Amino acid sequence: MKKIILFIAVALLLFIGILLFNTFRLHSNQVSSESLESVSLPDDIFQNLSKAIQFQTISFSEDAIPDSTAFLGLHRFLNEAFPLTHTKLSLEKINNYSLLFKWEGSDPAKKPIILMSHQDVVPVDQPTLSNWEAGPFEGKITDTDIIGRGTMDDKGTLIGLLEAVEKLLEEGYVPKRTIYLASGHDEEVGGANGAAQIVAHLKAKGIHAAMTLDEGGFLAENLVPGINGPVAMVNLAEKGFASFRLIVETKGGHSSSPPRENTIGMLAQAIVDLEKNQFPYKLVKPIDYQFEYMGAEMPFFKKLVFANPWLFKKPVLISLNAHTTIAPTIIDGGIKNNVIPTVAEATINFRILPGENIESVKQHIQNTISDKIKVEPVGFLTDPSPVSSIDSEGFKILEKTIRDMFPTSIVVPGMIGGGTDGRYFYEISDDVYRFYPIRIGPTGMTRFHGIDEKISKDNYKEIIEFTYHLIKKFD
Repeated sequence: MKKIILFIAVALLLFIGILLFNTFRLHSNQVSSESLESVSLPDDIFQNLSKAIQFQTISFSEDAIPDSTAFLGLHRFLNEAFPLTHTKLSLEKINNYSLLFKWEGSDPAKKPIILMSHQDVVPVDQPTLSNWEAGPFEGKITDTDIIGRGTMDDKGTLIGLLEAVEKLLEEGYVPKRTIYLASGHDEEVGGANGAAQIVAHLKAKGIHAAMTLDEGGFLAENLVPGINGPVAMVNLAEKGFASFRLIVETKGGHSSSPPRENTIGMLAQAIVDLEKNQFPYKLVKPIDYQFEYMGAEMPFFKKLVFANPWLFKKPVLISLNAHTTIAPTIIDGGIKNNVIPTVAEATINFRILPGENIESVKQHIQNTISDKIKVEPVGFLTDPSPVSSIDSEGFKILEKTIRDMFPTSIVVPGMIGGGTDGRYFYEISDDVYRFYPIRIGPTGMTRFHGIDEKISKDNYKEIIEFTYHLIKKFD
């Protein structure tokens, strides 16, 4: 008996020792911060964003034709608002609406960088109009904010980039490495006619960049329990995107004599089966970086959890949504309340974790639901992106710029669940990162694609200043 107790005591001490060893071994990865020169910005920067919001450059669907009046009107405005940019940089239009500026660098031996944005916005749900503080395309400027569709996603970035470049040109700045400003026109519907064609154009010219920077990262404020300052989420990768249509076909019939297998019932069962059979949560790259970078900044007991993922990873992975998600999004079937339909359909959307792909998702569906149901891919599909490096020059410069601009922030590499145009640029870039310093608090995330989209004046200035300093740091 004593030997058993002794064995248990030794095992317990060893267990505690491993936990503590891993916890104390986890150290901060944050680089030191230095003060930056102040940037004097003109008063009309808010007016320029406001005017850009007023052009209703909406992407409705993959098949919809862009509104040429809105997009070309925006282009004319940009030409007027940023004369030096349009004079000193070359501009090519790709597929009529996407913009590609080239700022020639003085040292051709240096690889270029690509700074991205997109011009299009999502539609506004008409029943919500009365819930907006101001009209979504009015571009209202208040004492504290600029309100309107696109302020956060993504005209705030588009106009902010141009403001930074115009300011540098006014100062006579000439970059050492060539800088491309790439702005697609259909990001909200997959980017096939915009960003993908920009990439094809640059690839045909033999252009290969050191780094591409896109939207998709932000400054999280009060969103990470245990960390008091803002968390700068620099996303190295993004999940894949795929939708599959489930189709049930039967002989139908009269509702007074329902068959054992009802069309809509079969479809409903398939949806339930999928939701009950979720993909597993996995600790894959770059999610492991989040454990390492965030854990080091946590209070002791939370740090212990992050330092020992072999024991505690499941709840953290759940909070990070680290699995391939399943979301029924469209359902259709039936024509009358006393008729069993012959056809019923549902569309299920999947956001695919790295390590899985479109084909493995389709296989999961077929293994889970009845083999009497057809499974067909629908719409835009893409596998998860590659994972960019945290050891590259590009990441180090990006990380340093963030820390210098926001010295109380914690830089954390991660992965975005949504999609960006950045996915296309791995083909012509060593690395692709997703970050601009949009501040997002507990209520801010719902403003993306939602009601009352707006950005504070102070935060908008930060986007401009960040881009200004980032360009200079690359020299």
